[in-house]
Amino acid sequence: MVDDPKGMKRGLANYGDAGFSLFLRKAFIKAMGYSDSALDRPIIGITNTFSGYNACHRSVPDMIEAIKRGVMFAGGLPIEFPIVSIHEAFSHPTSMFLRNLMAMDAEEMIRAQPMDAVVLIGGCDKTVPALLMGAASADVPAILTVTGPMITGSHKGERLGACTDCRRFWGQHRAGTVDAVEIEEIGDKLAPGPGTCMVMGTASTMALVSEAMGMMLPGSAAIPAVHADRLRHAEATGERAVAIAAEKLRPTQIMTRASMTNALRVLQAVGGSTNGVIHLAAIAGRLGFDLDLEELDRLGAETPVLVDLKPSGQHYMEDLFKAGGLTAVLREIEHLIDKDCLTITGKSLGENLGTQPASWPNEVVRPLSDPIHRGGGIRLLRGNLAPNGAIIKQAAASPALLKHKGRAVVFTSLEDMASRIDAADLDVKADDILVLQNAGPKGAPGMPEAGYIPIPKKLAAAGVKDMVRISDARMSGTAFGAIVLHISPEAAAGGPLALVRDGDMIDLDVEKGKISLLVDEVTLEERRSTWKAPAHTHANRGYAKLYFDQVLQAEDGCDFDFLRAKPRF
Repeated sequence: MVDDPKGMKRGLANYGDAGFSLFLRKAFIKAMGYSDSALDRPIIGITNTFSGYNACHRSVPDMIEAIKRGVMFAGGLPIEFPIVSIHEAFSHPTSMFLRNLMAMDAEEMIRAQPMDAVVLIGGCDKTVPALLMGAASADVPAILTVTGPMITGSHKGERLGACTDCRRFWGQHRAGTVDAVEIEEIGDKLAPGPGTCMVMGTASTMALVSEAMGMMLPGSAAIPAVHADRLRHAEATGERAVAIAAEKLRPTQIMTRASMTNALRVLQAVGGSTNGVIHLAAIAGRLGFDLDLEELDRLGAETPVLVDLKPSGQHYMEDLFKAGGLTAVLREIEHLIDKDCLTITGKSLGENLGTQPASWPNEVVRPLSDPIHRGGGIRLLRGNLAPNGAIIKQAAASPALLKHKGRAVVFTSLEDMASRIDAADLDVKADDILVLQNAGPKGAPGMPEAGYIPIPKKLAAAGVKDMVRISDARMSGTAFGAIVLHISPEAAAGGPLALVRDGDMIDLDVEKGKISLLVDEVTLEERRSTWKAPAHTHANRGYAKLYFDQVLQAEDGCDFDFLRAKPRF
């Protein structure tokens, strides 16, 4: 039996002579100042996701130094390498449009360069799923760490956090209760330091579910970015990376159907972002199975929302850290999770849980007997408007709107919405249902976080704070409201959402998991016969062509079809 190549001998460039390839590789790497002794060690790659455009990753250089320290303590050679870095506010047209590009970058660079294991440094929303998708496909031993959440800011004695409070104050500004001067003052205080949004947004959600899946060391997801524990955790991550290289512990051994179920359970218990559903579906596809949306619904029925964080509750991620982090949540649902799942420690989830500090009563992680919301944070919807499904974050919606029938007010695109939403002559009432079309994976493109449709200005000024809003778009995990998302098939793919017209009646019943367009089939067929795909969905070149040719719908995680693994289960 031939041993697998290790260190510098892994993945040699093809020159037709392996000996020459290794000789050339060592000659060039020695220009970096490495000795032969260093080059004989296990090589641990480190994804450098720092970017001057990405404040969530401002602390990555410090983390890399701590990771390198841990790698060297354990006898390895750390080598960092650059990789695509995506920030939500600095990604045109959307971060989701670029997530698969980052995943491809991660997969190919892990595969192309010699490394016995890799440390993945995630943080901002799309970075964690992109790294896990790429790692699952490359299947080289990998361990994840994250930059961690920001600490909170303050305005007139009130704690502030991005970006739930961004949206709350911007809504007040639109309504005229916060003036232009004050909104600028608030903007200076919403993000007071490095790290990810400090509410239960997508970044926090993905950190927590990744720890639940076993891809991070225990206790790591909630550590604030500026806390010394974040660097100590980074050092431990580097040390563990050397061990998983020796153990050949691969992502596909950790991320399994069972661990994915644990992740979905945690997603419901923490009141996590709806984006987590899309990202977990994409990761599942890289592992060779489909995410079971019906299972998500079943788990939600069994799993109440326990974490009192914005937008579903009142607190912030640093409060969750002080309350014990994910461990405190897992202890409350211990009887519901699969504790036999293997984790990155080489031990089971249950064994890890047994080594963590004891939990204590607190106001952030509620006991099962006193949850924030019963019935799960996220609910699956189906019906003639969403044959392949849609979701709503019921824990962050106005309860009175979870069963609602209303008249459709339709916006055919993001541009149409932007031009008319605040028009004084917009025919809209508080009990209407706002409908946004062509904002899905292909429609926008990139499925932007536009599902948080603004309350029309004249209604906001009258005091309306929530309405039923439906679309094929996504919504930031930091947002809130009675908002139906991820309608599939999307409008740009000819889904029923494309057939909705002003004045149509729509019936939403979250308890029954139904969303229905109350229009007869004959009328719908007449509308369908004249439908045409938006012109922009036919790109001629570059990444855009690849994207439009290959992107899948929300239930498949919006991954590219050719990147999904063949079924393994």
